[in-house]
Amino acid sequence: MDAKVVNLLNEQIQKELYSAYLYLSMADYYSDEGLDGFANWFFIQAKEEMAHAMLFRTYMLNNDCKIKLLPVDAPNVDFTDYTQPLAQALEHEKFVTGCIDTIYAAALDAKDFRTVEFLNWFIKEQGEEEKNASDLIRKYELFGHDAKGLYSLDQELTTRVYTEPSLVLD
Repeated sequence: MDAKVVNLLNEQIQKELYSAYLYLSMADYYSDEGLDGFANWFFIQAKEEMAHAMLFRTYMLNNDCKIKLLPVDAPNVDFTDYTQPLAQALEHEKFVTGCIDTIYAAALDAKDFRTVEFLNWFIKEQGEEEKNASDLIRKYELFGHDAKGLYSLDQELTTRVYTEPSLVLD
């Protein structure tokens, strides 16, 4: 596999693990605020990001690539209101989409079509991730500004459950 693609894949593992840390910090913020549904939503996000990191790792191992685990920084966040984590989550998902696009472009340049095919799942997944974050912002803007609406939205978010990704790896 092309060295640049391998390097980008290793970096993506780190970015996915950082994403999990970031979403855990958001879950902790909402938990501290007594919004268990929001905490649940972000905890599920953290689990998804961990799974994404493992998918990249497994793909690399299956293709005889050397894994180089890079340091994962703690998120530098200090939330002061309920909207900040929501906005930051959408911004972060757009960042991750850009990272996936960069790997995709490098794989195409290297004519690494196996990696391109692998990344197609992540391209679709990032579209879903951005939509989910955007939808949550929209729901909060519609319903979250009064106590009853916030309570109802929080209750709705408690029903979110984790689903293991269904990507078949070569």
